[in-house]
Amino acid sequence: MFAVLTRQPCEQAGLKALYRTPAIIGLVVLVVSVVVLVSITLIQIHKQEVLPPGLKYGIVLDAGSSRTTVYVYQWPAEKENNTGVVSQIFKCSVKGSGISSYGKNPQDVPKAFEECMQKVKGQIPTHLHGSTRVHLGATAGMRLLRLQNETAANEVLASIQSYFKSQPFDFRGAQIISGQEEGVYGWITANYLMGNFLEKNLWHMWVHPHGVETTGALDLGGASTQISFVAGENVELNTSDITRVSLYGYTYALYTHSFQCYGRNEAEKRFLAMLLQNSTTKTYLSNPCYPRDYSTNFTMGHVFDSLCTVSHRPASYNPDDIITFEGTGNPLLCREKVASTFDFKTCHDPDTCSSGGVYQPKVKGPFVAFAGFYYTASALNLSGSFSLDTFNSKTWNFCSQNWSQLPLLLPKFDEVYARSYCFSANYIYHLFVNGYKFTEDTWSQIHFEKEVGNSSIAWSLGYMLNLTNQIPAESPLIRLPIQQPVFVGTLAFFTVAALLCLALFVYMCFLSRKMRHSEHVFNHAVDSD
Repeated sequence: MFAVLTRQPCEQAGLKALYRTPAIIGLVVLVVSVVVLVSITLIQIHKQEVLPPGLKYGIVLDAGSSRTTVYVYQWPAEKENNTGVVSQIFKCSVKGSGISSYGKNPQDVPKAFEECMQKVKGQIPTHLHGSTRVHLGATAGMRLLRLQNETAANEVLASIQSYFKSQPFDFRGAQIISGQEEGVYGWITANYLMGNFLEKNLWHMWVHPHGVETTGALDLGGASTQISFVAGENVELNTSDITRVSLYGYTYALYTHSFQCYGRNEAEKRFLAMLLQNSTTKTYLSNPCYPRDYSTNFTMGHVFDSLCTVSHRPASYNPDDIITFEGTGNPLLCREKVASTFDFKTCHDPDTCSSGGVYQPKVKGPFVAFAGFYYTASALNLSGSFSLDTFNSKTWNFCSQNWSQLPLLLPKFDEVYARSYCFSANYIYHLFVNGYKFTEDTWSQIHFEKEVGNSSIAWSLGYMLNLTNQIPAESPLIRLPIQQPVFVGTLAFFTVAALLCLALFVYMCFLSRKMRHSEHVFNHAVDSD
């Protein structure tokens, strides 16, 4: 009897050891299965990659007074921060002058566009031509033509409309934008390219940069010039020159004003008209802003057929009369004469007044000067930021050169521009210092730039950015880090493994209870003996 009783505890001890090994194995498999299931589920949910459904394209034709430039923009079809992240991928300058010069022969406008538009077609995938929107925005040249001859302006736009209807793109119209719109869009472009609206954080997500100061925009075209900057707190918000701009979830109180007839080309015509008015002879005049040893002939019509100079026509006006201008290369006299193209006498409060008595808050913060401002500074061998003294010194030196020396100074020589850079430099001086009230201290905050990265600083990009707000975002495509069949198979395998382990533990618990019951009976029998 004793041998039997002592054998039973040994057998029970062996059974416990036998049960303990699969229990440990089952526990390990269960833990591993649960960890794997939780891990792959979290990875699949949180690490999934959102793929845009492709790219979208947009075309903007900047129809300026002196030329038309075609820009092609590209952005993800799935927008971020409710505004497309737009980049410039192509630029083409249309040959010839601006569309406003076609007032007498509007049917010839399409011929000028053809070469550039053929190149544009090669930049955009053929299957996306039909969904690519085209917008033409005409600026000061067409604004002047519309004021002077509205019928001619409408015929030019109608000719453009007809041409683009035959193109494979989604043409959304040709319109004449206002000077204020031109200023606002130029400001948007400058700040967008400089990263003042968006930047990528450590997780490569687009966020609004904290504490970044916006940049003012200075644009010089052929027929108008614009100034735009965020106004301070103490401004007259009821003025028509203050507009609220909402972009990327932020609202800015933006001062912007466009000066018609103050573009480089029209300003020079007004300057020539002024020289004629102050001269006793109307056929041969000296021009202190043209280089020495240079002379050129203009018709009266070239000078006075513009709406900006028509009021200054002489009594004996004949559009075919020839005027000869002889350059004298006099820097001091040039600066003195150019000042007469501005009206600084109507300002009642010099601190809040620009040329012509126009209200303007005090300039503050950094500015970027582009378009004609940049090209003039470049001709003086200047770029970026520099002091007012440096600008004046370079201007004086350039204006003192003979005509024969200019091809050696200019990397790209063009007679029409070369003869006028001295005038342009002095014009910029008076516009910035006496008009906008830049001082020696604030001048150094002006940066003369042509582009940022590969994108031109022009109102057209701001225009495109604004238009993308009207383009609905397409549904994103989701790419999972683990392919769907692999994910499902892995999920099923470890789920089955976890269930089997749970079943094993239930069975082990059952056996354990049975063992404890047998042990209890055994101990009871021993106690009874």
